[in-house]
Amino acid sequence: MEQIPGLSSLASAYQGHMAEKRKFQAIKGTRDLLPPETELWNRVEQTAREVFGTFGFGEIRLPIIENIDLFARSIGSETDIVGKEMFSFEEYGFTALDTFRRNIITLNLVGPEPRFGFFNPQLHVDRFLEALSFSVQKGEIAKTPEVLSALENVTELRDHLTAELQKEKPDREEVRVYWSAIQQRAKNVHLGDQICLRPEATASVCRAYIQQNMQALAQPVKLYYMGPMFRRERPQKGRYRQFYQIGAEVLEAITPNTDATKTIGKDAAVDAEVIEMVMAYFARLGLEGVQLDINSIGHSAPDCRRGYVEKLKAALEKVKDKLGADSQRRIETNPLRVLDSKLESEQEIIAGLPRIGDHLCADCAKHYAEVKRQLELRGVAYRENWRLVRGLDYYMRTTFEITARGLGSQNAVCGGGRYDGLVELLGGAPTKGIGFAIGEDRVILSLQEARKEVASGEWLVASGKSACDVYVAWMGKTAEATAIRAARDLRAAGFRVELPPVEQKFGKALGQADKLGARYALILGEDEVASGEWTVKTLADGTQGKVRGEGLVAYLRRNLSEREVKQ
Repeated sequence: MEQIPGLSSLASAYQGHMAEKRKFQAIKGTRDLLPPETELWNRVEQTAREVFGTFGFGEIRLPIIENIDLFARSIGSETDIVGKEMFSFEEYGFTALDTFRRNIITLNLVGPEPRFGFFNPQLHVDRFLEALSFSVQKGEIAKTPEVLSALENVTELRDHLTAELQKEKPDREEVRVYWSAIQQRAKNVHLGDQICLRPEATASVCRAYIQQNMQALAQPVKLYYMGPMFRRERPQKGRYRQFYQIGAEVLEAITPNTDATKTIGKDAAVDAEVIEMVMAYFARLGLEGVQLDINSIGHSAPDCRRGYVEKLKAALEKVKDKLGADSQRRIETNPLRVLDSKLESEQEIIAGLPRIGDHLCADCAKHYAEVKRQLELRGVAYRENWRLVRGLDYYMRTTFEITARGLGSQNAVCGGGRYDGLVELLGGAPTKGIGFAIGEDRVILSLQEARKEVASGEWLVASGKSACDVYVAWMGKTAEATAIRAARDLRAAGFRVELPPVEQKFGKALGQADKLGARYALILGEDEVASGEWTVKTLADGTQGKVRGEGLVAYLRRNLSEREVKQ
């Protein structure tokens, strides 16, 4: 691009002005999590570690970025998640080539003449073609049909564009058409791997199972994870573009020549234990209004789910004119998804549709019956929900969903199911799998709505712990060393201690301790240091007592235990 005199200095001045004035905000659909709310998040996550550990699960930590094809295979390339909602980008080292491509993609028709004002479009195209050809010849970019076609097509379009621009009176519409075609073809050239921020973690766990050769470990392999996921969707209550999940997966390599009918009981027991674990987790958290819904979706066979889908589609065709546009579209793309409809006008129609439970094959019916028996043995209450389905072929048999109070219509906090075909779909050996994902954001919201634990903004959290156990109020230079030693000893004993960096007046120190929600104030002045008897003030009721330094830890522990018993 040609430089306009004075433009550079003007732009620099403007950027400097904006740097001073601009207030940066969190990106839409994301947010900062602050104390005291993070205390609740920590408790939710630590409880998961404790409960899942008692069931023999170990933590797996997964990359946040993955190859986009991983999710295209597992979730489906035609789904909204892959097609519209993923944050994706290309990974490559061709900085110059990408710059030339970006120049083409972003260059618009400007100026009164079709020569783009100050821009020379042919120059950008020539640079792009030259860099792309060079990278292909060096083997830096594979000679795929897509790349070779782009080279040929862009070259041809460039020639047409050049011929049109050389006319005395170029046709503006012809120029626009040629340029738009060049932009589209340049945009479609992939210079490297297609990378995305993970929208979920089950596929990542399966990828790790294959890559790390976990089928060679003692089976089954029990893994849990927690962390952020990303989807480009419309933010709403309890739903964000960066959201957090806690999940678990059980994966077990299938021994060759195994008679599948003989493992039905075992598989059902594994399913029931996974459900028992997540229900035990919610019970430990104290989540209120928890409801477990279960169903069986059979497996993909003509005498089971596939046959049912055909019957469902035939029934839907008969009432198609009474359904909304989304459901009409789903009749062709994925009839099972019609059962997910929340439209009030469709509920009566859906209630009269065929039910999958009446069309399960004998083995799937036996498995479902055994899952219910196992849940009853374990004391897990459940509700059967025939409309609870999954749309992808590798999902099979058990599917479940857990809802909680305080979330309105979007009240699901956990979803899970069996997916015996997923690992094989991703390139691994035949492997059984079942798992679930918990929406941590929604669990937090439900806890807050039920108890208003942190909604007041005060420094109080669900666990009952204050942000500060002991505030060390020291006065006088002779007390400084004693205050530092006392704070060190208390912290080593596990207490949360706030030690001000400078001495404070007595009233200001107690005021600060109160603001921080401290339980105790350790008062250290010259008299306390000289006598060796320190003053401990209980801020909740104002009582105070004397204690020698070496007995401070025992004194505080005894007081805390007594107060917890009284509460």
